[in-house]
Amino acid sequence: MVNKTAHNKTKRRDIMSLIMLLGIVGLLNFIGFFVFKRFDLTSEKRYTLAESTRKLLNEVEDVVFLKIYLHGNLNPSFTRLKNETKELLDVFRSHANGNIEYEFINVNENANKEEITNLERQLYEKGIVPEQVIEANNEKTSQSLIWPGALVTYKNREVAWQIYKRQVGIDEEVSINNSVQELEYGLTNIIRKIQRQKLQEVSFIEGHGESDTLKQFDFMHSLAEYYTVNRIEINGKLSALKDASAIVITKPDSAFTDKDKFIIDQYVMNGGKVLWLVDPVMMDMDTFRLKGFTLGFSRGLNIEDMLFKYGVRVNPVLIQDLQCGRVPVNIGFKKGQPNFQLFPWLYTALVLPDQSHPIVKNLDLIKMDYVSTIDTVKAEGIKKTVLLRSSKYTKVQPTPCRISLGMVQNKPREEQFRNSYQTLAVLLEGEFNSVVEYRLPAVLLNDPKFKYLDHGKPTKMIVVADGDIASNEIQFKTGSVLPLGYDKYTQQTFANKNFLLNCVNYLLDDEGLLQLRT
Repeated sequence: MVNKTAHNKTKRRDIMSLIMLLGIVGLLNFIGFFVFKRFDLTSEKRYTLAESTRKLLNEVEDVVFLKIYLHGNLNPSFTRLKNETKELLDVFRSHANGNIEYEFINVNENANKEEITNLERQLYEKGIVPEQVIEANNEKTSQSLIWPGALVTYKNREVAWQIYKRQVGIDEEVSINNSVQELEYGLTNIIRKIQRQKLQEVSFIEGHGESDTLKQFDFMHSLAEYYTVNRIEINGKLSALKDASAIVITKPDSAFTDKDKFIIDQYVMNGGKVLWLVDPVMMDMDTFRLKGFTLGFSRGLNIEDMLFKYGVRVNPVLIQDLQCGRVPVNIGFKKGQPNFQLFPWLYTALVLPDQSHPIVKNLDLIKMDYVSTIDTVKAEGIKKTVLLRSSKYTKVQPTPCRISLGMVQNKPREEQFRNSYQTLAVLLEGEFNSVVEYRLPAVLLNDPKFKYLDHGKPTKMIVVADGDIASNEIQFKTGSVLPLGYDKYTQQTFANKNFLLNCVNYLLDDEGLLQLRT
């Protein structure tokens, strides 16, 4: 009897201990939901959120819900990306007072094939791009289709988030690593985007021979992750730019009319932001590709006086830089086939930013083809910041000039490259003076309906002496667009896209995005 009583007491004690243990675990889980922290255990501080991210999350007013389709039969690389995504979401949730919720969904778990097809079609139409994963082992090769993205909802709005982005010329493992590194940036941007009732508008100007949409596809597509992006032809219409938060002028090849110039000028006077990507030298590249040489001439765009008034002069010259890219040249035929080898091409400058300004902080080399130089000139009240310079070993070539592929046969002599550190891109900030001051007829100046400003509101603009900096290559066999900054000859991706995105982010005061990207 005593043994039975003791046994019952022990049993009750064990049950009570179990209940207490479960209670403690539940309490810790409850507390952890709100105070979860992921400590920084690495020198890279990958687990420490940026200040701008913490501020954004602290201001989230309602639940942001993510349906994540990176789930199911994943290989180790994508499993790692999934786990990293989940960990980051938990960190975000802890800083957002629990207003981040998520679930992982396996697209293929439904037994109904028709429903799977319908779901896949919906995901694709909403902007999630699938990925074909091929795995090979000793016995067989297997293929599977995964959907490495998420649908994010906030109140009555929904946007797609592509978690994994395959990069041309880069293997899967490196692309996974890059996607992991960009998780905080991507998730922060999605939350920021979905919270905004109205996105700022970035307008690409056309009508003066500017680069077309296909040549700027990657730049425009990347900007569309943050802003409303469109193309506008001014065509003398006074209200053409009234909705634009910033305008981009990329590689115009014909002169601006005085009326279009006036409209841009008054846009600036009213606080409008401009990214100028200008080629002051005209070359026939079709002739160059066909014959191996071309001529370079000064290109009159009728904006030279405008830029001068704002504080810069873009010079109709070309630079040759010993820190340069490479170009394929046929050195003869081998077994009846052309034998191409890569040679240094002095007209492709590889520019390393000086890192001192947020726009260029931590950026890698930037590829600039047939780039010209910029002089800063006196403009009262305008702050000028040089963003990009050529290398120490630079030579300035005046126009008119001859550009020949045959120059690769001659080894350049270092002592000829003495025009060191030429200015290639400049940030201008302040209150600009109008370029059309004193030029307007009295009938306009005295018209009460005509609002003309001869002195502007505070604003900023960036001038880059290279229109090709925003141009992506096209893969002609497939018609696909190569990433902006990708060099198909060396299979290296330069920092052109990040530089240009940083420029627009800075112009539009999105310095939180700058902080994340750098």
